[in-house]
Amino acid sequence: MGDVTQRSILRLWAPLEVAWLFMAVEGPFLAAILARLREPTANLAAFGVAVGFAFLFESPIILIMSAATALVENRDSLRRLRSFTYALNGLVTLALAGFVLPGVFCFVTGTLMGLPPEVTRLAHPACVLLLPWPSAIGYRRFYQGILVRSGLTRRIAYGTALRLSTMGGAALLLAALTGLPGALVGTAALSAGVVAEAAASRFWAREAVRRLLAAGPSAAYAARPLSTRGIIRFYLPLALTSVLAVGVNPVISFFLGRSRMPLESLAVMPLVNGLVFAFNTAGLTFQEVAITLFNQNRASFLPLRRFAGWLVVATTGALALLVLTPLVDLWLREVAGLAGELARFARLPMALITLLPAITALTCFQRALLVVARTTRPITWATGVEVAGIAGTLFALTALAGWIGAVAAVAAMVTGRLAAMLYLLPHSARALRGAQAEPVKGSP
Repeated sequence: MGDVTQRSILRLWAPLEVAWLFMAVEGPFLAAILARLREPTANLAAFGVAVGFAFLFESPIILIMSAATALVENRDSLRRLRSFTYALNGLVTLALAGFVLPGVFCFVTGTLMGLPPEVTRLAHPACVLLLPWPSAIGYRRFYQGILVRSGLTRRIAYGTALRLSTMGGAALLLAALTGLPGALVGTAALSAGVVAEAAASRFWAREAVRRLLAAGPSAAYAARPLSTRGIIRFYLPLALTSVLAVGVNPVISFFLGRSRMPLESLAVMPLVNGLVFAFNTAGLTFQEVAITLFNQNRASFLPLRRFAGWLVVATTGALALLVLTPLVDLWLREVAGLAGELARFARLPMALITLLPAITALTCFQRALLVVARTTRPITWATGVEVAGIAGTLFALTALAGWIGAVAAVAAMVTGRLAAMLYLLPHSARALRGAQAEPVKGSP
């Protein structure tokens, strides 16, 4: 492999970033449609709750993309990880099906979380419409990992463009031609989009799959073949990491339901989360690029670190320009479609998220180093630190200090992510020293 330069990193990263930006458009786009339908506040809140639960149930499978990027290098590893992925897909789908049983769902959202009755009523059928979501996510992320490892990141962008167009078309048709509540319009459109993307990902990965099926084991792989037990040992910390990270969303909803101005806070959080996700994509996509390049060439660390620095500067500057200037009013009123009072309510939470994408980019770089070093357990502990930081800060700011829920939630998110990054510092430094001292374990 040749020298890794800023241009070569950009060439691999840019299509992934485009793909994730397409996904980032989903939330604001759907929220803008929901804001223009009847009962917008309750439907926005229910949509946010339903999507939060869907993310929770998909969380064990979501990092299978990192596993495929790091582990799949020949016929044997492809088949073993594919079987593992399909089995995990089945388990998470069964879990979601059990959760949406009416008695279970109402107990969790009504009794435990204390959500307003109108939100629970709308969120239940919205969750039912998301039943295809977890398996479709796991299926397409497995094949996207193969595409990343093969350097075919443009095809991921093509698949995500198909997902966005399918989702957008379905949402507009359902909103115009049916009388469905907004929350159901949004979740039905999401399911349609992700199923279309999963099929496209498999289609565009067919050539890479054929090459892998024809590839025999390398000397390094023959000495250390991938076993089912090895997959579980490698992936279990990653799955727990995702569960903890995504599981914080119901925790946040729990505190929002008991905070000052709960309905308004629940209504604006999907917009805040959508904007955060749009700017977090830079770091999230960089994680896959760093895994691929550092796994292939240990000398790529310095160029990758420099690229991470550019991401920090770019994401912080661009987000500050949007949320700390009068552009925020244009975004909230004209793009998101919020009415006057709700738009004013959302300003402060928007302003507090400025540093979050920069911290995310640095944290994702640390995680990439640990994945390449096959040391995934500290990632789980770091996520536990983050979740504990979020929950503790939320409790202090809502129950003790009496803050408005949405403001407390964003402050807690920044605090928790910063704590996780600080926790990972010594672990990632140790993993870097170990990885640089070892030969490359395999090549794609």
